[in-house]
This record gives sequence, structure tokens and C-alpha cells, in this order.
Amino acid sequence: MVDTRTPAQRRRIMQSVASQNTGPEMVVRRLLHSLGYRYRLHDRRLPGTPDIVFRKKKKAIFVHGCFWHAHDCPKGRPPRSREEFWQEKRKKNTERDARNIAELEVEGWSVLVVWQCETKDRQTLSSRLTAFVDNAENPIDESDSSH
Repeated sequence: MVDTRTPAQRRRIMQSVASQNTGPEMVVRRLLHSLGYRYRLHDRRLPGTPDIVFRKKKKAIFVHGCFWHAHDCPKGRPPRSREEFWQEKRKKNTERDARNIAELEVEGWSVLVVWQCETKDRQTLSSRLTAFVDNAENPIDESDSSH
């Protein structure tokens, strides 16, 4: 299938996609703040520049967009145009994500991935965030963080 946008339109659309302070990230940040947690944002000293960082606890949270990080949910479906391009792009993103998480864990950090689609159920998300931040060890099963 051919792209339905002109190159100029596609470029403008792609340039408007934010990598920080996204809607899902803001949901997680506001929820953490309302629960009484204080944190740092986008620590460039850490692999992958996690979205939310609890330095003293050595805990990092990535808030991933389902599309960009190839989540297995309806929002994560690839487009039907330029399939080869998108398959390669999303593959590189997921490989980079895995590499960054592995580097953080080697450095002694616990990592939680929150998916865009998970921000809709605030009660479940709240419980998951509280369990992650409060527990001395990461309570999240490995399979849970990589949906």
C-alpha cells in the first residue's frame, strides 16, 4: 500500500511526534505525584534516558508508546503502508529498548515498562506503580514488564 500523504505532510506529522512529556508519560507522572512520590525526569546519565527515575531506590520507569515500541495490543499494530520500513524501524526500537533495560539491570537498577494502553486503567496502574516503587526488590515479573 502506498503512503496516502505527500512527503512534506508525512515529514510534518513525524516531526510533531514527541519523545518526552507525552500524554501517557504525563498520566504516569501525575499519578505518581498524587500518590506522594517525587522523582527525576529523563536522566541522560542512564542508558535509554528513562522517563522517570528514583535515584536513591535505583528504579527507572519507561513509558512506551504502543505503536513505536511494537506492543502486542490494538494500538501497537503496524501500518499497512511501507510495511518493510516500519517493521525494521520498530524492530530497532525494541532491540534498543531491550539493550537499555539490560544495561540498567547490570548497573543494579530495577526497571518498569508502562505501556500507553495501560494508562487507561488508573486503578491497576496505581497499584502496579506503588508495588514497583515501594518494594525493595522489583515485584514485577519479567514477562509482565515486556508485554
